[in-house]
Amino acid sequence: MISIIQRVTQAKVTVNGIDIGVIGTGIMALVAVEKTDTPKQADRLLERILNYRIFADADDKMNLSLRDIQGGLLLVPQFTLAANTDTGNRPSFASAAPPELGRELFGYLQQRAQETYPASQFGEFGADMKVALINDGPVTFTLRCQGI
Repeated sequence: MISIIQRVTQAKVTVNGIDIGVIGTGIMALVAVEKTDTPKQADRLLERILNYRIFADADDKMNLSLRDIQGGLLLVPQFTLAANTDTGNRPSFASAAPPELGRELFGYLQQRAQETYPASQFGEFGADMKVALINDGPVTFTLRCQGI
């Protein structure tokens, strides 16, 4: 699984004019599922997102995690992150999970997030989403969990 995490002061996902996921200070994570991913990758990715130390401590060092600050988490499915962009002028999605597997594993990730971190909000798999955020810093990282 691949995720782009962004430290935000606010973020939201809108579908058909309705805000379906809204957070204040926290992490917005775009998430892609690849063909070989399993629930183990989803569990590992969630733990990394929740524990990744990207928030400033009293000394202005990135030493605090989302759990430490009790911020919001917005998970947004985005299959295009799985694109191979190494060559040419058009992305290849050969490594992306088929829609059924993507929906299943994002659903699993969503369920695990709800169980372990109540301040979680979500985008909608397969929907035409409008995503708005204010990136704080900007602070953005790529997390990848493969072959676990």
